[in-house]
Amino acid sequence: MILQKKPGARGTGLGAGFAGNLSARMGVVYGVYFMIYSVTSPYLQLILRRLGYGPAAIGLLLGFYELVGIAGPIVLARAADSAGRFKPFLYGTHLAMLAAAAILATIRSPAAIIASLSLLALGLKTPGPVLDSSALIAIEAERAAGRKVIDYGALRAIGSAGYVLVVLILQAIPGYDGNPPLVMAMVMAAFMLLSMASVAIFPEMGSGSARSGKKPINLSWVDAPFIVGLMTIALGRLAMAPTGSFFSLYLVEELDWYAVGGMYALAAIAEIPMMLMAWRFMRRHSPMAAIAISSAAIVVRLLIYALVPTKGGVVGAQLLHSLCYGLFQPASVAFVNLKTPPAERTTGMALLLGIGIGLPAFIGSALGGFVVEAVGYRWLFASFCVFAVASLALYAVNRRALDAVR
Repeated sequence: MILQKKPGARGTGLGAGFAGNLSARMGVVYGVYFMIYSVTSPYLQLILRRLGYGPAAIGLLLGFYELVGIAGPIVLARAADSAGRFKPFLYGTHLAMLAAAAILATIRSPAAIIASLSLLALGLKTPGPVLDSSALIAIEAERAAGRKVIDYGALRAIGSAGYVLVVLILQAIPGYDGNPPLVMAMVMAAFMLLSMASVAIFPEMGSGSARSGKKPINLSWVDAPFIVGLMTIALGRLAMAPTGSFFSLYLVEELDWYAVGGMYALAAIAEIPMMLMAWRFMRRHSPMAAIAISSAAIVVRLLIYALVPTKGGVVGAQLLHSLCYGLFQPASVAFVNLKTPPAERTTGMALLLGIGIGLPAFIGSALGGFVVEAVGYRWLFASFCVFAVASLALYAVNRRALDAVR
């Protein structure tokens, strides 16, 4: 790993030039990047519904979106590692997102929708592991040098704050939920441009030079605890798939409640304090113990959606997002960070995002659409509890090995 600037290298080290404001730079980039999710996560399913697709088709399309999103982190993020420069990939992924928004706004054919979702998945999913690995490298180096720096949980909390800000603004706009796809796509493009501009201030933590020759894939660090831990995470993420893919439609079609933005904002607000406290919890306990707590909370949340289909029930369930995501996400990253060598950190994060998060989201979305059409939204949420229970069981059986990762 190269942390000092080499002659002729384009990479930037952790020198005095930006050490003082490193936290601020990373915080701005995370905050703006997650603003994009505020216009995709709540509204992409509504856009597809307004384009005339039913729940089964929406599930398949969103499942395809998640499946393509696996390739971005695994293939492109590793290519960024090999190239030794991360920023060109960050710019490229933002251009892919902009192309996706343009297609979504202008062309309505099924082929165009699939192309748009493919570009959006590649563009939106790839920056995650690149940003995370860069931030973790920078944070570790700053602390090794004896300097104070923001921790990862605080960075994700800043990202959540940016997400909440935009979601609340959109919720405050009368009738935004009912806007045509063209308007929503234009709003997406505006935040994509803003995020793209912020990349310029993010620290370049690549080596600064391309690796000579083709580096053989070294996965010797992928041992049994890593695989079991990733499976435990994946099962928890699979249980959360209905919330990510069908919650907006559940509000609008099951409850006739057009508070999509407000409910997503409530969930994100609930997650921020836990994001800040998660790392303190994991200093005393293992990341996988935190995953188990999250899985238990997922069971409760899904049962509330299924058994208490009221506004009050939804509000209570959304508050559980603090554990279902606010604890789950930092714990997942911490587990992979502890199990991955620094030189393979981006690959480790890509495996987490692709196999631990993306693949379960694909399966859950594709399966969930058919469940909705067969038995409705409430049975969808109730049936997916089984995956969270399976996550808890897998942790319980392998508790000693998993808790040793800390």
